[in-house]
Amino acid sequence: MKSLFLSVERFTTTLSMLIACLMLAVAASLGMFQIITRFVLETPAEWTEVLIRFSLIWMVFMGIPMAFRQGAMVSVDVLYRWSGPSMKRVLDSVVAAAALVLVAVIIWWGWDYANRGKVQSMIGLEDVSMFWAYLAMPVGALFSVFGILGNWLDPQRLELETAQ
Repeated sequence: MKSLFLSVERFTTTLSMLIACLMLAVAASLGMFQIITRFVLETPAEWTEVLIRFSLIWMVFMGIPMAFRQGAMVSVDVLYRWSGPSMKRVLDSVVAAAALVLVAVIIWWGWDYANRGKVQSMIGLEDVSMFWAYLAMPVGALFSVFGILGNWLDPQRLELETAQ
């Protein structure tokens, strides 16, 4: 059961990271497009700024699950270094529980916020609802649940190991 969950977690975390990388590529491409249209063609495309902003928001929220999975999000380094093996497991559980509570709040309020944003439209893209921009919060938080539980089941303290 543990290996099945970890394989599902590996898939979801990889998918979220691919989406985050795609959103970074979209933001960079739109930034270049905006520079060309504004300074070379002298006819700026207003819609690119809005899409850059929202692709960066999606990038952040879809990148968070990997940070949770690698143990780099919520860290209690000093306590962890001073603790014995049994206390380390307690710390892992407390950190995972706190992160899950935070993520549950983000899922709940993020979904509510996205639904409230359905009636708003994006500036420069009046046909597109703000729902799609705000949806990054609950979707990223939902992916984060897998990363948090995956790190709790199979801890990876990559930032703790590289810190001096």
